[in-house]
Amino acid sequence: MPLTGIKVLDLTRLLPFGYGSMLLADMGAEVIKIEEPTMGDYMRWIPPVNIKENYVFLSTNRNKKSVSLNLKEEEGRDIFCRLATKADVIFESFRPGVVKKLGIDYERIKKINPQIVYCSCSGFGQTGPYSQRAGHDINYLGISGVLGVCGRHLDAPVVPGVPVADMTSGVFCALSICAALAGRVNSKEGKYIDISMTDCMVSYMHVYGAALFGKSPEILPINGGHGRYETFETKDGRFITLGNVEDKFWQNLCDLIDREDLKKYPFEKTSKDKEMLSELRDLFRTKTREEWLSLLDGKDICYGPVNEIDEIFSDPQIKARNMYIEVDHPVEGKIGQIGSPIKFGGESLTVRCPPPRLGENTDEILQENGYSKEEIDKYREAKII
Repeated sequence: MPLTGIKVLDLTRLLPFGYGSMLLADMGAEVIKIEEPTMGDYMRWIPPVNIKENYVFLSTNRNKKSVSLNLKEEEGRDIFCRLATKADVIFESFRPGVVKKLGIDYERIKKINPQIVYCSCSGFGQTGPYSQRAGHDINYLGISGVLGVCGRHLDAPVVPGVPVADMTSGVFCALSICAALAGRVNSKEGKYIDISMTDCMVSYMHVYGAALFGKSPEILPINGGHGRYETFETKDGRFITLGNVEDKFWQNLCDLIDREDLKKYPFEKTSKDKEMLSELRDLFRTKTREEWLSLLDGKDICYGPVNEIDEIFSDPQIKARNMYIEVDHPVEGKIGQIGSPIKFGGESLTVRCPPPRLGENTDEILQENGYSKEEIDKYREAKII
């Protein structure tokens, strides 16, 4: 795997960052979670739990190791710094300034390991008037403008059912870490990375930004409300999606539903939108979802079902792409996992080990870094590990 041999010290907690470090782990990196000795990653115990640990924690922490380490104590920080001398990456998600107070910030670490790639991810980034502000997904979506273009329900912005900013920031962190590692091959130098979850969301606003910068009043109706790009309810109360942006796909649909008169209907906002939507909605309510999917099958048209949660992993495309896997866990039993979207050479990435128990690998990692059994026992008694 491409990241085999890369060692990551993962100081992050909760979903977005756990997802980002899981991407690195899935690609072969040795990801070592550094966790507070008694509580660990908060996501371990936040309800709902499977047997002892949270479902989301179990789904985003495979292929990792866990070391319990008290960074509030000087001896704990000293251990961390020794681990950092042999690491390639440090990934942290504390509020800006916390790692400096702990004495494990980039400036200190690069003195002992000049090649370290150090990634900090926070809600608003390390600089700016909001840098110290607490926040969650909905706040970043609102400030970035994403929430404002997601449509309206009961005259209020629709809040996406997926934590878009959280998941996206994990991907951006993994991407930037990989880029820094690639650049290090030639430069022989490390890099500090500052990822803002809000910045990530602003970067998604390209279509709307382009319209603003170009002083164009027209924005492609990519948030629905248009006959060529919308969800439609079927006879059985289910839904299908249509996304026929290009004329050729739209014309093929018009042929299928025998509406030659609609072929010149453009993919832009017009005065006919409401009338067209009403007619199409009436049409799609005349058949069940499966009947429509059967009619659309094999036609060169952009369409698909709106799958409910319990339908996702039985969808033939999702199954064919190995996006559902199972892992055996020594405490939690057999646990379902969403597979990796990354395929190398057409092969799915494998699960090398289940999510670690809190501190499961502490002795192993410390011994690899030169600590004796007697020293480890002493640290455990002192609650450093």
